[in-house]
Amino acid sequence: MGIRFAGTPRVPTSSASSIQSTQATIDAALDAARKKGIDTLIVASATGASARLLLGSKGFKVVVVTHVFGFPEPGGTEFDPETRVELLSAGFSVLTTAHALSAGERALSSKFGGAYPLEIVANTLRLFGQGTKVAVEVATMALDAGLIPYGRPVIALGGTNNGLDTALVIVPAGSARLFDTKILDVVARPTTF
Repeated sequence: MGIRFAGTPRVPTSSASSIQSTQATIDAALDAARKKGIDTLIVASATGASARLLLGSKGFKVVVVTHVFGFPEPGGTEFDPETRVELLSAGFSVLTTAHALSAGERALSSKFGGAYPLEIVANTLRLFGQGTKVAVEVATMALDAGLIPYGRPVIALGGTNNGLDTALVIVPAGSARLFDTKILDVVARPTTF
């Protein structure tokens, strides 16, 4: 497995969820943000571990998007409460809310079967890897929550299973205007998945 970085050679990794790909993806995202003058990073982080790797990054607004409460079990959360406090104390925003590309539709498909429009969108984005779907989703969620400005490029980081393997330069349009979202550049994504 390898990670493709825009303008750089592929970095081999043993899996998309490895700490090696996570740190390499973060480094590529920070480098791209500096070069492109982007000051906002949105990072998907189920437990807080990936988000903690951004703690030393100065000069960036960081929005951390977690799994919804009730994932993986009703009433539970994977996100470490102490890590939440640490990230908030560092000035990060931490968003826990319904997932933009599943939420209620997953309840319908689980109960009644079939595929619903947002699930089709999510699966189409997965053609580029799970991290692409996650990056688009967390950027959409951050905009919906008012945590990032409308109409400005941000870098969104997503991953597959545990860790990060994808970084996109994206101008999200929000859930109500999802198809107006623009992916301007792929900073990093898995070459195999």
